[in-house]
Amino acid sequence: MLKHLAKRSEMIRAIREFFYNNGYLEVDTPIRIPNPIPEEHIEPFESEGWYLQSSPEICMKRLAARGYGKIFQICKCFRKDERGDRHLTELTMAEWYRKDYSYIELMEECKDMIRYVAHQLISKQDKKQMESENLDELKEELFIEYGNYSIFINSPWQHITVSEAFEKYGSMTMEEAEANGCFDEIMSFEIEPRLGLEVPTFIYDYPASMASLAKIKPNNIKSDKSGNLLPEKKSFAERFELYIAGIELANGFSELNDPVEQRERLLKVIKNSSKDKKNMQIPEKFIQDLAKLPKTAGIALGVDRLAMIFTNSSSIDDVVAFTSEEL
Repeated sequence: MLKHLAKRSEMIRAIREFFYNNGYLEVDTPIRIPNPIPEEHIEPFESEGWYLQSSPEICMKRLAARGYGKIFQICKCFRKDERGDRHLTELTMAEWYRKDYSYIELMEECKDMIRYVAHQLISKQDKKQMESENLDELKEELFIEYGNYSIFINSPWQHITVSEAFEKYGSMTMEEAEANGCFDEIMSFEIEPRLGLEVPTFIYDYPASMASLAKIKPNNIKSDKSGNLLPEKKSFAERFELYIAGIELANGFSELNDPVEQRERLLKVIKNSSKDKKNMQIPEKFIQDLAKLPKTAGIALGVDRLAMIFTNSSSIDDVVAFTSEEL
């Protein structure tokens, strides 16, 4: 535990260094908020009529709308009824937003950040054992050992669309999974365990229905066998997730900045949700500020899960000082 917490501390320091070195402003926003963003699969903790944040998204997007072009935060987030080997009800999140970026550029920046952290975590003992002329070679071949896998960090990372992942790893197509109501099940049990086993993997272009806060991707134009141009009928969101060793680490997207469309989407989430509707209200001030949000991309990364990867821990319990059960 001492070694794991020490490496976790070094990892968080390296994350901060990356953002400081790249001109980001570290911000500190409130943990208690009056209304969380309605989400189908996340249950918030109540706190005297308000709620503990499930992510700092609302406040950070409002800051981005007020002209803060490059911001990041490492903070505590709270999600009710989430507990397991990879889940905590109180978790640590790194979240950042960058003006004039889309999800494409953000994937590259996320890759740069993970690589920077991995390089910083090469132990001093390893460096002492290496001759100086071989240190660059070590960095070129840098890999993370996790379980039975060696994930090469400096090799080209995999990029695969959600549709391609269903075709390659799933028992049915993405469209069939959506129609049969088993999209999440196939993702969790058939696709996710196959992602990021040799190099980190970005899976991207989620169905629009799976990304209520992301911009919709402009329809691609494809050609039929006769060469006629055909617009793609399926709508996709500019959203991605990052996986290493089958573990989901990050979720990012090009931010939707149309307040009218955002309100309509959140109302649809509330209508379709089976949760208690009293916990699902439209955050009005957030919607108002969206009108001023420039082109921006944002991402949330699980710090505890990243610590699992860098310490080769099979349980998230091994990389936190205390679990809720120990208090």
